Amino acid sequence: MGGATKRKGQAMGETCAFCGAGGAGAVTVLPKDDQVMLCPVCRDGVEQGAEDAPHWQCLNEAIWSEDAATKVLAFRMLRRLGAPWANDLLDIAYLTDEERGWAEAGLVAAVVHRDANGAELAQGDTVVLIKDLPVKGAGFTAKRGTAVRGISLVPDNPEHIEGRVEGQRIVILTKFVKKG
Repeated sequence: MGGATKRKGQAMGETCAFCGAGGAGAVTVLPKDDQVMLCPVCRDGVEQGAEDAPHWQCLNEAIWSEDAATKVLAFRMLRRLGAPWANDLLDIAYLTDEERGWAEAGLVAAVVHRDANGAELAQGDTVVLIKDLPVKGAGFTAKRGTAVRGISLVPDNPEHIEGRVEGQRIVILTKFVKKG
C-alpha cells in the first residue's frame, strides 16, 4: 500500500487473516511493527493494489476482527477498493480512535479534493450542492441546497466525492459542491 507494508518471512501452514487460505506469510502493518498473516493473493492485493472482485468479500469479516492490525489492514483495503459495498461496510465499521489514526497514517494521500470555492475537502465532511444535479440511473434530481453529510473521497480522482442523497450513494463532482 504505497510503502504502508513490508513483507516478512513466509511461514507455511499459517492461515490468512482475511480469507482463511493456507500458506500465509507475515506482513507488517506500518507505521507500527504489528504483523498480519496474509495468503499470497491477499498480500499481493495489499502491496500492489486490487480491483473489486468476489475474493475481497472476505473483508466483510476481517474488518470486525479483534486483532487491531487485521482490522487496520482491512480498513485500508476497503478504502482502496472504493466499491459501493466496500464504502457501505466502511460506513458501519467501528475502529477506535487509535485504530483509525493508525489506519489513516498508512494511507497514501494521492490527491487533494477541493470544492467549488477552492476549500479543501476531507473524509467525513458535510457539503452542500450548489446546482440541481440529475442522478443517472436513480431517477431523481439532487436539488440545489441539499446537504450531503459524511462524504467519502475518491482516492484516485480529485474531482469526485461520494455521499448519500435520498438514501442513494452517489458520485458527485467537486465543482458542484461547497463545504458546509
